[in-house]
Amino acid sequence: MVLARSEVDRRARRRDVRGSAARLGLMAVPVAFFGLFFAWPVASIVERGLGGDGGPRFDRFAQTLGRPEILDVLWFTLWQALASTALTLLIALPGAYVFARFEFPGKGVLRAVVTVPFVLPTVMVGTAFLALVGRRGLLDELWGIRLDTGVWAILLAHVFFNYAVVVRTVGGLWAQLDPRQEEAARVLGASRWTAWRKVTLPALVPAVGAAALMVFLFTAGSFAVVQILGGPTYSTLETEIYRQTVDRFDLGTAAVLTIVQFVAVGAILAVHARTVRRRETALRLVAPERTARRPRGLGQWTLFGAVLLSIALLLVLPLAVLVERSFDTPEGYGFGYYRALQEVDASGTFLVPLTDTLANSLQYAVVATAIAVVIGGLAAAALTRRAGRLVRGFDALLMLPLGVSAVTVGFGFLITLDEPPFDLRASWILVPLAQALVGVPFVVRTMLPVLRAVDDRLREAAAVLGASPLRAWREVDLPLVRRALLIAAGFAFAVSLGEFGATVFIARPDRPTLPVAVARLLGRPGELNYGQAMALSTILMVVCAVSLLLLERLRTDRTSGEF
Repeated sequence: MVLARSEVDRRARRRDVRGSAARLGLMAVPVAFFGLFFAWPVASIVERGLGGDGGPRFDRFAQTLGRPEILDVLWFTLWQALASTALTLLIALPGAYVFARFEFPGKGVLRAVVTVPFVLPTVMVGTAFLALVGRRGLLDELWGIRLDTGVWAILLAHVFFNYAVVVRTVGGLWAQLDPRQEEAARVLGASRWTAWRKVTLPALVPAVGAAALMVFLFTAGSFAVVQILGGPTYSTLETEIYRQTVDRFDLGTAAVLTIVQFVAVGAILAVHARTVRRRETALRLVAPERTARRPRGLGQWTLFGAVLLSIALLLVLPLAVLVERSFDTPEGYGFGYYRALQEVDASGTFLVPLTDTLANSLQYAVVATAIAVVIGGLAAAALTRRAGRLVRGFDALLMLPLGVSAVTVGFGFLITLDEPPFDLRASWILVPLAQALVGVPFVVRTMLPVLRAVDDRLREAAAVLGASPLRAWREVDLPLVRRALLIAAGFAFAVSLGEFGATVFIARPDRPTLPVAVARLLGRPGELNYGQAMALSTILMVVCAVSLLLLERLRTDRTSGEF
């Protein structure tokens, strides 16, 4: 008996050692990737900004943070990000429930429509809302309503941009939660609200926390939206870093603000890791097809109608304004702006035909998605089991690109990756590498709640039967997380297709992306350039919608009957 127990303990220790070694092996590739393509460029920019003849000048912190205008920027960045996150959750969580639990005609199309705003270049998000709520915008022309003079236009634009983050991150897990657990609570006497609060809400906390974190980081680092809708009145850390770097070339102030941004994001991620992880437990997951059904009763139909109305007003209407402006030429409605896009001119806007620009964007996005899925998948697998501070720090590291200025990363790429053995400045691969940095956090945050919800006893049973950690992952985890993996790939593709902040600095002139071409058009005066920008944005929307519809069909085909 004693010998048998000793043998069991020895095997358990051996499995723990193998599991730890496998986890460290999985972490190695993501750590190397982030160290080379994130930590090194950012550190180089900071070193140049704080460097001096006598060493680092830390007195610049007091000089910079003591300026009243910088304090105003810090305060506005914080409170508008909190307000944007709360407003997005308030509006989008009902939408996540509808997509997770209701079945209705056109659901796949509507899911793609909801995701399209997220992949639009932020330049176009700001322009769309300016055309909708600004001076001579649609609301101003119809009812004399203008929202661009206050902060409401910024907040609504942030909801427009981040609605899909909540719907896909929370809804992806919600659709797989077994509704019979909540039904059992109701059988035992709990009301519908109590059953949801006691059973479903705790299970959703990790996904809600992940969605809130991503929304906060995106809105705290908002650049083009604040630049266009805020004008000189409002400024975030991101716009201030850009202004200090590009307009004033004050790398000292920019470096201080980058470090402040870095420390703040790190602190937020540490708090998130401690609070959310404690709430994660093994969940009973089922196929989404077994949880979705048509709405029943007045309450559910009312909720369904309210969600459709909010999508129509907040998401579809701004997109419709873009499409309408793309056809509204001086000669009347027509395809004049689209025909003008085919012209290759000598002004620097289009050095290549539009078809080549479109091909560039798709190629970059596909490569960036592949990189993000591999790096993010390895990272999520390493983070699946509870571990010490090292792994928690690794978890926080993966989210940092969402909160650190894309301007800093873009300039850092140009400074650091220009000498052997990493002379990539003239290579096209530099763009998808930068785009993948933003895509990896979405892959990790989408897959991790589902991975951690897998019952550890399934992995232990596989290990007892002799399966290696890799085979246990392939046989146990992968079938359960395949749906989340496809959703994560869709997010990564969408982010890569619309990424602008870093791409605008590193994309080669002869290989522009669609967002870069849109920005070039908006930066040039004239009604023709503005109309071409609207037409190019409409093309980008169509490309995104078609790509998302194809992914939605693939996701449905691959997940049907797999549980």
